Amino acid sequence: MGISLSDTDLDDDSDFAETHDINVTPFIDVILVLLIIFMVAAPLATVDVPVDLPTSTATPQKKPDKPTYVSIKSDLTLAVGENPVKRADLVHSLDTLADMSKDKYVFLRADKSVPYGELIGVMELLRTGGYSRIKLVALEGVAGNGAAAAPPAATANP
Repeated sequence: MGISLSDTDLDDDSDFAETHDINVTPFIDVILVLLIIFMVAAPLATVDVPVDLPTSTATPQKKPDKPTYVSIKSDLTLAVGENPVKRADLVHSLDTLADMSKDKYVFLRADKSVPYGELIGVMELLRTGGYSRIKLVALEGVAGNGAAAAPPAATANP
């Protein structure tokens, strides 16, 4: 009595057969690491200069990928992005930004306590520096504190 192996026993040896499937486990690991990196980096990409913006009821426009913000805080100090700058250095600091050009929009944020003359002064600084494409930034929503109320009644002269 001997052991005989048939041809079907040799061909059915699937333990040593080659598999041609793609191993997606390393791909999923890379995607998860990238997701974590973007989740951590996204909040850092926003401007965090504390400015009390006025509200506006205008329909919001699409925000560009990398906006350049110039902020005027309530104490009338200026900031480009999150970096404080002096008035004399405002245009120079915009010129040194890598992704900034004179054709791109500058988003001007001003605290609602900033006098109108100061806002116009900063806009003039930007215009004389070659940055004529300026957009003003406000909070979205209904204007509060009676700002959207009916116009005041005319007063009669005695």
